[in-house]
Amino acid sequence: MSAHPALPNLANSDAAPLYEKVKRHMSEAILVGEWKPGMVLPNETVLAQGFGIAVGTVRRAMSDLVAEGLLSRRRKTGTVVTGRSPHHSLRFFFQYFRLHRADGSLVRSTSEMLSVERAAATPEQAVLLQLKPDAGVIKIRRIRHADGRPVMHDRLVLAADRLPGLPCEPAALPALLYLHLLERYGIRISAVREQITADIANDEDIALLGLAGREAVLTIDEVAYDQAGTPTILGYHRATTRAHSYINEVR
Repeated sequence: MSAHPALPNLANSDAAPLYEKVKRHMSEAILVGEWKPGMVLPNETVLAQGFGIAVGTVRRAMSDLVAEGLLSRRRKTGTVVTGRSPHHSLRFFFQYFRLHRADGSLVRSTSEMLSVERAAATPEQAVLLQLKPDAGVIKIRRIRHADGRPVMHDRLVLAADRLPGLPCEPAALPALLYLHLLERYGIRISAVREQITADIANDEDIALLGLAGREAVLTIDEVAYDQAGTPTILGYHRATTRAHSYINEVR
């Protein structure tokens, strides 16, 4: 099954490295089913012309996707979409959600920013983020929506001195925070350590997630690390799993 997919010109888009933009576009096309399993892609020269970039940039992006299992190179056939979807890859934290529908399909989420606050780090935050005791932090509260309903609310804590110029108004914050950290500050989230438990919904959960009462909620406390292994984000998440399930796929 072969086709010539429609390709956006990426040469003049955002400030991320070009090969990252190619990877992002291609992996999203696979995940949402635009590029279906078995599809044979055009050769690197044709793809490069479609994207408006150099062949070497396309080759680097495709090599990464082959290594990650989304593409496969077959002799006499070419580069083929495999159909494998590593849903829990950190790259998909940019735009996709860790909660999946009951049938296992991927959920695209939207974020509603509630507040942004600058404050002094608590002793626990200073230890977890490896900050000086008097360091400042930025605290972000948001709600995640999936399939038109609120499903998770988050509290995020980041070191203020690493993020000069981050907007102070919730409406001005970028929806894709991980992607913004990469493009604006060169901070690539490369590892996440999660602690997952269950709890009974509190008053905040009921109000923000539209729950009927003291239902069970999933809680995820995480530390996200950058490419140098520096703890960068403390995340505290509380989610309802009435219509979605948490999937952690390891390969």
